[in-house]
Amino acid sequence: MSDETPICSAKGCRTAAVWVLAWNNPKIHTPERRKTWLACDEHREHLSEFLGVRGFLKDVVTLEQWQASEDAGPSVAG
Repeated sequence: MSDETPICSAKGCRTAAVWVLAWNNPKIHTPERRKTWLACDEHREHLSEFLGVRGFLKDVVTLEQWQASEDAGPSVAG
């Protein structure tokens, strides 16, 4: 991962991200594929609801947990 601070994915937000929202669109992605949005504390609920009502949200974890699972390899990140 780069040295740049990850930024929240909410439109117009420039706050540091602390959450990873893992999602996929079952119409275009295989079941195991995970796309990610990053969220600050303020936007985590809103972004989670946006993905959730569409049936896309698969998991919400802290950025720290996500980075640790990425460092451990694909079997942990799943």
